Amino acid sequence: MHRNIIYFINPISGTKGKKQLVEIIEERTRKQFFAFQILSTNAEGDYRFLKDKIAHERITDVVICGGDGTVSQIAGTLIDEVINIGIIPMGSGNGLALAAKIPRDINKALDIIFKGKPSFVDAFFINSTFSCMLCGLGFDAQVAHDFARQKNRGLSTYIKQTIRNFFSAKPYLFEIINKNQRFSVEAYFISIANSNQFGNQFTIAPKANLSDGLLDIVIVKKMSKIKLLWAILKQIKNGEIAEYNDGSFHKKDVLYFQTSRLLINNTGDAPLHIDGDPTDTASKFAIQVIPRAFKLLQE
Repeated sequence: MHRNIIYFINPISGTKGKKQLVEIIEERTRKQFFAFQILSTNAEGDYRFLKDKIAHERITDVVICGGDGTVSQIAGTLIDEVINIGIIPMGSGNGLALAAKIPRDINKALDIIFKGKPSFVDAFFINSTFSCMLCGLGFDAQVAHDFARQKNRGLSTYIKQTIRNFFSAKPYLFEIINKNQRFSVEAYFISIANSNQFGNQFTIAPKANLSDGLLDIVIVKKMSKIKLLWAILKQIKNGEIAEYNDGSFHKKDVLYFQTSRLLINNTGDAPLHIDGDPTDTASKFAIQVIPRAFKLLQE
């Protein structure tokens, strides 16, 4: 079968891991007798050139060696393109890859690139910005903003920033409009999820499915910090979806429901992240699922 693959790799050079990654990709792809090229990602996240390149060079697959932010930038450019997207997880969280059961190991991830099947997955727009897996307002977004300013990245740095922000965290005021339902809520954070997790196997929306045409909305309400820890642990374990006709809906510490579209008035000016990347916030958010947004190579 004819394959013509573009691999995107972050251009930061000089690391042992990056050199090894390139060598493994080159060796294993040549053994498959597939045409390929390796390109650098760009700091601006501008991949508009890809559509013409795919058409002119008959590219069949685009493989992203990076994290959720890079996947989102590239996949968002390729909506409606007849192209397969693969992931070699190289980010801090890798939420989409882990939700799709794509392993971090380079060789195992390449096995999926070469032998896996492309399956459509959903994505969504938050205002006019594409998101491949998860957005957050509030606490987790503040962690993302602080994490991005650190010189040293990685899981340990992310954990430190999470703990530091936990003690200073404050609730924000939101107005939620979902179909015919409207309510105000003070919440530490709101997650809009297509994936089931933040990344690093930290589940936030246990019932989320990458291709069910629905977004999972998780609202962690104002409560004591001790109760907050317990509520999050319970959410990770159980994740019970709340129904609006349930009399206890507004009494729950964590509101968890599914929808295809949502409006959020960000009354408390909560910070925002999109797929783990800190992003400028807004006073209002219109959120809508994109069914079958792109084809992802999976087992």
